[in-house]
Amino acid sequence: MKALVLSGGSGTRLRPFSYSMPKQLIPIANKPVLEHVLENIRDLGVTEVGVIVGGWAAEIAGVIGDGSRLGVRVTYIPQDRPLGLAHCVELARPFLGDEDFVMYLGDNMLPDGVEAIAEEFRTGRPAAQVVVHRVADPRAFGVVELGRDGAVRRLVEKPARPRSDLAMVGVYFFTARIHDAVAAIRPGARGELEITDAIQWLVDQGSAVRASEYRGYWKDTGRAEDVLECNRRLLAELGDRVVLGPGARVVRSVIEGPAIIGANTLIEDCHLGPDVSIGQDCVLRRTRLADSIVLDGATISEVPGLYGSMIGRSAVVMPADREKVQHRLLVGDHTRVELVA
Repeated sequence: MKALVLSGGSGTRLRPFSYSMPKQLIPIANKPVLEHVLENIRDLGVTEVGVIVGGWAAEIAGVIGDGSRLGVRVTYIPQDRPLGLAHCVELARPFLGDEDFVMYLGDNMLPDGVEAIAEEFRTGRPAAQVVVHRVADPRAFGVVELGRDGAVRRLVEKPARPRSDLAMVGVYFFTARIHDAVAAIRPGARGELEITDAIQWLVDQGSAVRASEYRGYWKDTGRAEDVLECNRRLLAELGDRVVLGPGARVVRSVIEGPAIIGANTLIEDCHLGPDVSIGQDCVLRRTRLADSIVLDGATISEVPGLYGSMIGRSAVVMPADREKVQHRLLVGDHTRVELVA
């Protein structure tokens, strides 16, 4: 089995961060989302990974490299502009050949893994097997409707009146039969080749299409709020521990776990935590910070009440005066913020 990871999206919902970095490289628990994805794929026993990349190809390759650091072998597949998930399958056909493969959206977090579902697919080998998760409001998702035998009968993209609460989470298992489906469909209303149309074509042709429910934690990291929630979820695995990277220094400070402090970061006269991830080469002085993510190279000084925040790379946050107030910030890269009472 091979893997196809889609990392070409623009990430408009994560602006201003996605103006200066791909959303797949946003760190959660001090590790880019894409690294979490590739580790999940490696845990399936899959090591040959094609990664679809767009305008951020150089930045993604600069972080992921050839994949050997993560135990996989990465082949980068360029896509000039986003033309749909099925178009990604079409582009990747030379890489995929006729092998079975798992397709994984590069901004989805499923920290509990999909090993059991992968084994179901390997055993039964339906033409397609989609991973679904029950959601309270399915209208924002692709929804799967099942027949009485549990087989997929219909897939509907963002239905106004959903007939099911089973949302597709962005992980799919396919045999080579999917290539016939992709070749048979035409672009939809958005001008894109939709993977839901390709899977529906398989259903209509009588091919076996199954759905497997993922019961663990799932988050599409498309918004800052989702990134922070996912950061809390992953840090919770540390218990109340604090992890310090090489060269990190903590001076006259209190850090409440769970927390991760990156390499060569200085924490001085601060009270941090819980639920903070601080990148490498940061400087925090006389600051109180909780439930936040600070990216590499940022500086925060004399801010007494910062929470629920994301601070971009090399950003500077400092007060205009020292009155104690609380603030919530979503600060993009290379910015400077002066907090006024």
